[in-house]
Amino acid sequence: MDARFTAEQDEIRRTLRELLHKRCGPEELRAAVDTPAGHDPALWTALAEQLGLPGLALPEGYGGVGCSVTELALACEETGRALAPSPLLATAVLTAPLVITLGTDAQRAELLPRIASGGLTAALAVPGPALATALGLTGHDPRGEWAGGGRAGGVQARQADGGWRLYGQADQVLDGHSARLLVVAAHTGGFARSRVLLFLVRGDATGLTRVRQTALDATRPQARIQLRHTPAELLGGADDDVVPALARLGDTVAACLAAEAVGAADRVLERTVEYVGQREQFGRPVGSFQAVKHRLADVYVQVQAARSAAYYAAWAAAHEETVGGLALAQALQALRSAAAEGIQLHGGIGFTWEHEVHLYFKRAAGDELLFGPVHRLRAHAADVAHVFEEAGR
Repeated sequence: MDARFTAEQDEIRRTLRELLHKRCGPEELRAAVDTPAGHDPALWTALAEQLGLPGLALPEGYGGVGCSVTELALACEETGRALAPSPLLATAVLTAPLVITLGTDAQRAELLPRIASGGLTAALAVPGPALATALGLTGHDPRGEWAGGGRAGGVQARQADGGWRLYGQADQVLDGHSARLLVVAAHTGGFARSRVLLFLVRGDATGLTRVRQTALDATRPQARIQLRHTPAELLGGADDDVVPALARLGDTVAACLAAEAVGAADRVLERTVEYVGQREQFGRPVGSFQAVKHRLADVYVQVQAARSAAYYAAWAAAHEETVGGLALAQALQALRSAAAEGIQLHGGIGFTWEHEVHLYFKRAAGDELLFGPVHRLRAHAADVAHVFEEAGR
């Protein structure tokens, strides 16, 4: 394994960082999250047209760039540094791989080129706070009980009028209020023969109600999706095994989220080091005190360890190795530590709404709520590896 990045990979990082530095500063970030979409459509268009970001990991035959999970993770690291609100995670990381894996030839030919061009944004809708379980990050559920178990709750699918109709509700859907396409996990077959299938729902479908929710992390917009006799198209075939496909996707998602968290942690640490070098107390910079140096050194070690884990997880995801959950746990912990120390060491200004350091802390806490928490990520990774079973022998 060659751990060095290629010239192309370095160029992706450099170009994206420069673009985000110009187009997604603190003021632009605050303005974007306050819009109805929760992101800047002009920035998303620039990311798509100039860098091909939505299609970075899509096959060239469908208009994508044809890169691997590694390049997508590196791009996520840069968007994480800027906390750039965009449909990248929901569209390119969570949804597009499912269309590639499960979609029919006709569905792939119709949807993937539009996703690659940035013209079609998409979101994955699973009921309630079940996203981490559905992706196999915090638990193993081969029957898909997280989708409602065939009982009331979640989303139910029924065949009617020669097609499918969906009924139910899904909360905490990332970018679900603005996505032009929804991939909805729904139960069908009743209780006795219940199973989970994925359905395509157009953003303007009848019976679809979407409301943006107030979220702890405003840079990750979330929505409540309600479906009432909503027409839907089955993604792939009725015999497709959706639950394992979602679990396999979990490693890719975890690698990209870990890289994103590493980028955010690196940036907040960088800002903190810069600030303590300028702020003076007792006639000398705060950063010159040994206690402050030790605290920042500890954070630096955590960030670098998380970076190594995230890069390895991105490589491993392309080789079907399961390490994403551990890398995500390491990265989320590093981000929380970096953001907490940043707030502390910024002094009084660190607690104000005007300073952006609190946004990084909210990103750490918000991601733990959606994809963690850290102790559950590690516990599930230990279960998968049979760590405690081997230790007990």
